[in-house]
Amino acid sequence: MNARERFIATMHYQERDRSPIMDFGFWDETLVIWERYGLPGKCDPDAFFGMDPQWHVAPINVNLCPSFQYTVLEDKGDSEIVRDGEGVTKEQGKFLGSIPRHIDHTLKDRDSWEKEFKWRLNGSDKARYSRHWANQLPNYLNPDRDYPLGINAGSLYGWIRNWMGLEAVSMLVFDDRKLFEEMVETVADCMIETLTPALESGVKFEYAMMWEDMCYRAGPLLSPRVFKQVLVPQYRRITDLLKKHGVDVVIVDCDGDMTSLLPLWLEGGVNTMFPIEVGTWGADAIKYRKQFGRDLLMVGGVGKQILAGSREEITAEVERLNWLVEDGGFIPTPDHRVPPDVSLDNYLFYLTEAKRVWGKGLPNLKPTGVVDENAATSDRERYSWHLG
Repeated sequence: MNARERFIATMHYQERDRSPIMDFGFWDETLVIWERYGLPGKCDPDAFFGMDPQWHVAPINVNLCPSFQYTVLEDKGDSEIVRDGEGVTKEQGKFLGSIPRHIDHTLKDRDSWEKEFKWRLNGSDKARYSRHWANQLPNYLNPDRDYPLGINAGSLYGWIRNWMGLEAVSMLVFDDRKLFEEMVETVADCMIETLTPALESGVKFEYAMMWEDMCYRAGPLLSPRVFKQVLVPQYRRITDLLKKHGVDVVIVDCDGDMTSLLPLWLEGGVNTMFPIEVGTWGADAIKYRKQFGRDLLMVGGVGKQILAGSREEITAEVERLNWLVEDGGFIPTPDHRVPPDVSLDNYLFYLTEAKRVWGKGLPNLKPTGVVDENAATSDRERYSWHLG
């Protein structure tokens, strides 16, 4: 099977040769550090590590169009103050950066919404489809395409939170509920108008991807009551359009403890959770399957902190999750981008175990120049490999 066929079979509980072997990605700093231990500079990590091809997302702009001009306002040495494409003024680190610190937001009230944002959410703007879409269209229409192709279905809360800031959008829900509802509906209108031409083009998309990041360790940033009242009907409008055109895997990228929102996303037609972040709250993909059944599809679920632990812990987690892998509807990956505290040697060991168990014995080829300076020779010979 190729990667596209394997994805379709996995997410529809069909027979397949094995689980997809993939990752969510890596911090830029992680790859820089790993280069000291033999990772080739500027390599394609997925090809180097022998993983399945990454999913593709069609190049359609569903966000602000045009975006704000990105401007560096101040260079502070290890950090800089910028105004980004969403109109947010923030301070961000240049290396080993943490979450940027928001300083100011262009979107503050109805006046700034009307003047600076609403017109940028015109879904009929021809600039949303660039030449890259036209150039790629023949490849997307190829019936022998071997990679999963997705379409970006945007964000109903996460973008607005970014544009305004968490405190401001939280107050808006209570101070001006009508404006909050208008913002959410306008974004949904933009998604529907933008995506319709692509969906009607004849391209068969394997999935749609949404982004929210609206939960943290104690639960959601928006109350489930407001989520149900305001967001669920707009999700349903978008997912009904997607499913009309055969897109029945609708993924939401949301970190944090999203347990209380899961049934509401399912109600809205969003049926795939990513990346099932384990976190300090102990989210568990197996428990979610037992609670929500096969209606809930999942990607992620491998705690990144485990990758920084012992090899015994890594093996135990890979084997523990195998029941769910075999059941289907689940693609295991580290629950976020691999951070710098995970050693290259540990990551190679994790991939070896993942390929052995989930990949049903996928081969590892001969060793190359990857070296763990603290490992024994036997370990270097066993785990220092790549697939070119």
